[in-house]
Amino acid sequence: MGAQGFAAGAVFDGEVLHPGYALLVEDGEVARLCPRGALGASLVTDLGPGILAPGFVDLQVNGGGGAMLNNAPTVETLRIMAEAHGRLGATSILPTLITDTPENTHAAVEAVVAAIASGVPGIVGMHLEGPHLDVVRKGAHDPALIRPMTDEDLAFYRATAERLPALMITLAPESATGAQIAALAAAGIVVSLGHSDCDHDRARAAFAAGARCVTHLYNAMSPLTARAPGLVGAALDCGAVDAGIIADAIHVHPAALAAALRAKAGPGQMFLVSDAMAVAGSDRRAFTLNGRVIRRADGRLTLADGTLAGADLALDRAVRVCVAAGMTPADALARASAIPARVVGLADRLGRLAPGRRADFLWLDEGLALRGTWRGGARL
Repeated sequence: MGAQGFAAGAVFDGEVLHPGYALLVEDGEVARLCPRGALGASLVTDLGPGILAPGFVDLQVNGGGGAMLNNAPTVETLRIMAEAHGRLGATSILPTLITDTPENTHAAVEAVVAAIASGVPGIVGMHLEGPHLDVVRKGAHDPALIRPMTDEDLAFYRATAERLPALMITLAPESATGAQIAALAAAGIVVSLGHSDCDHDRARAAFAAGARCVTHLYNAMSPLTARAPGLVGAALDCGAVDAGIIADAIHVHPAALAAALRAKAGPGQMFLVSDAMAVAGSDRRAFTLNGRVIRRADGRLTLADGTLAGADLALDRAVRVCVAAGMTPADALARASAIPARVVGLADRLGRLAPGRRADFLWLDEGLALRGTWRGGARL
């Protein structure tokens, strides 16, 4: 593949927005970023107004393209999911298994390991969301499958971490001991608190033990109130803790989103997740999870009782919601690319446009709507 330049109104490299720049791609990698005038006119494809940005990194992807990891934990399911989310701008994803049986969990892990080994594009690790949660804050998780962590579970997770580039586990501190959390963290696993009714002190104790992230802030967790700050308060109060958020203006009110963005100024940061389900990248109106029907309507995914069950969201829309809440485009784009890559320890590979890195990039128009996705320099 020869050298090819791409230009739009600006290039965002994952940290800095460069107006008037172009991106030079060669052999599937970023060769350089430079003023567009430094490249010959015949070399540059002018995409029009807008921004070139790193491919999104989505750390919470339950399904896509009509497929659901829980329903069919296979390499083919992962391929379908990665292709669907690539077209939606997420060139790198953590396939996410919602609370399930030990047998299905083991099968899903083997599928992700095999997918990475066989080079399925876009699969960069795994997220296990459960089963060690709190039934009080179960959300769409099957309460019959929620259980405390055992020593056997811990050994399995530590062994799994050695086989994957990145492993994230969402748990409630009610269902895991401080020693277990510390052991997971020592194994390089990103421990994220979620689906928990814990109080502020217990959350802070879990952070002290090694948890360093929160799963879909505000949702399925003890709220922040004046005398009981809960997990939400602990996440906002603990400066080193990162937090994923579903910025669809449904799961989180724009005012609550803006407040959280102001509170998480660093070193812990907010990052965007889709919490996508099978319908992502498809025209499907319903699917099943653990035998229960989830329906898609009016931008929502719900169980029969109205419980939100994942999100009907692509990350370019999440970026626009953040900008509407007061963020700059560069800050919002970083929260969908460079920041989540850093959270799971893949900042040396993903989330930035820099010489020598794989040319995974997006073209977003002036309204920040996705207009094109490239993975390894090839347009999807």
